[in-house]
Amino acid sequence: MGFELPFIGLLISLAIIGLTGVYPGGIIVPSYLVLFISDPKRIVGTLAVAVLTLLVYLLVSRWLILFGRRRFVFLILVGGVWSVLWRMLFPALFPLSLEFTVIGWVIPGLVANHFERQGVLVTLGSLLTATVAIGWLGRILNLV
Repeated sequence: MGFELPFIGLLISLAIIGLTGVYPGGIIVPSYLVLFISDPKRIVGTLAVAVLTLLVYLLVSRWLILFGRRRFVFLILVGGVWSVLWRMLFPALFPLSLEFTVIGWVIPGLVANHFERQGVLVTLGSLLTATVAIGWLGRILNLV
């Protein structure tokens, strides 16, 4: 697998955005999730960190003015911090599940950004649709 699967992922994400107007958690996020489709614990861990990031944003936004670029950077940074903490603390608390980690440190922030903008269920539906479509097309073309 070279650049083909991420390129197909971008095209499918852009098609979903163009047809529905709903972002699947960021344009590149479904392509990353497809890379770990055989390890669903990492996908669940990533989505859990995205939800935690959104909860921190909702709590902190009561006292800070966060909108536009500030909100985006805040969500990316908090997602990165949660991702690092998740990788450090979760294996220490539950040593039998070391593979229950997060995909990257930017992905949770991107997903949390769209959770906040579009809603959790809408973003999850679009993300699931895009990820399944990319995975299905990748299997047909023997890229996954």
